[in-house]
Amino acid sequence: MEVPAWFRNAMQQRLDEVAARSDADPELQQARAEEQQAFASLYGGMDTVQFARYMAWEDRHLFRRALEHERLYMEGVKDGMQLAAALMIDPDKLNEA
Repeated sequence: MEVPAWFRNAMQQRLDEVAARSDADPELQQARAEEQQAFASLYGGMDTVQFARYMAWEDRHLFRRALEHERLYMEGVKDGMQLAAALMIDPDKLNEA
């Protein structure tokens, strides 16, 4: 079952709205600030060459993880659509076949 483009677009808009809201969330802002402090203390003494190599690796790693999460999410959406479609089928019509 192929996911219709309109549904993918609607889901992307919803994800964008949720992401924008999470950017403004005070608890998440605090967590980001703490993460930045931990990062600075961990990598503050690293030389620029090592730091650049690490950042290049991290970018690739995070991109791969994001792709994995996106694909898992879309599979969940497909499964949910199939479940919803199956639940909407009238069981009496199945018995007629």
